[in-house]
Amino acid sequence: MKRILLTCVILVCLVSAAFSSGRTEEVPGFSYPYSIVTTTGMIGDVVRAVVGERANVHSLMGEDIDPHLYRPTRSDVARMQQADMIFYNGLMLEGRMGDTLVQVARTKPVYAVTERVEPTSLLDSEDYEEAFDPHLWMDVSLWMNVVDVITDAVSEFDPAHADEYRARADEYLVELERLDEYVRGILATIPDGKRVLITAHDAFGYFGAAYGLEVLGVQGISTESEAGIQDINNLVQFVVENRIGAVFAETTVPDRALGAVIEGARARGHDVVIGGELFSDAMGPGGTYEGTYIGMIDHNATTIVRGLGGTAPEAGMNGKLSR
Repeated sequence: MKRILLTCVILVCLVSAAFSSGRTEEVPGFSYPYSIVTTTGMIGDVVRAVVGERANVHSLMGEDIDPHLYRPTRSDVARMQQADMIFYNGLMLEGRMGDTLVQVARTKPVYAVTERVEPTSLLDSEDYEEAFDPHLWMDVSLWMNVVDVITDAVSEFDPAHADEYRARADEYLVELERLDEYVRGILATIPDGKRVLITAHDAFGYFGAAYGLEVLGVQGISTESEAGIQDINNLVQFVVENRIGAVFAETTVPDRALGAVIEGARARGHDVVIGGELFSDAMGPGGTYEGTYIGMIDHNATTIVRGLGGTAPEAGMNGKLSR
């Protein structure tokens, strides 16, 4: 744990040094489309919205990939070394990639997209001392900060098209504002007695804080350690005592512990069902609506609302959700 924290501190220092050692100059020798690598698909989707066809964007972690456990492959390292820019989440989400990011940051611009979020807006991590919950994308209004970080970074790299990047970013921010309003509106329809979201791991803290739900995870914020028997028993007791009717699986987390909660509640005479499967640490399949950040959040919010007894259109905000 201390090694991970030290790696993160070194990475921040290296990135800061890159800013102060000539990154305001135009980058010589690059051509269009230039290359951008991101760690997660959520970051990659924002980058694509901003850069358009000016850059090729590759996200290392696709659908069903758990970033907490992810280790970069040789091809990942090679791709990062060949890229012009790299964006990662930060807040220790990619803890096992720390050494690689530090190495690459010595030779090219590497940006943590969460770097400008005010610490007062961040939730503490129950897994690690002096660390924050990294699942910032679950609060649309907070994730909007990421758009500006990315826009400023690509504008600095390619100042000739800064106005173009800003215009695209502004259009995308309007879409995110609409998404935030949609989520807020449909979440408000969940009855007061049912406003409890139980998931496979504690990735929805920001979602609950932003939209007024109590959130509990079978596992903690990180998936590196499995839930203990006492954790499961405590959650079973909570489910039974509060007559919780639905819990939610996640695409990136095995549902064994969640199944244990369901079986434990059933053994105590209370039936609880899986209200749906949510996208937590990764988006849906590439090429689908759910494979975009907006589609991911639309799916999650719509699924949660319908599973907890609220009212939401079956096909979501844009009528594009898979049925």
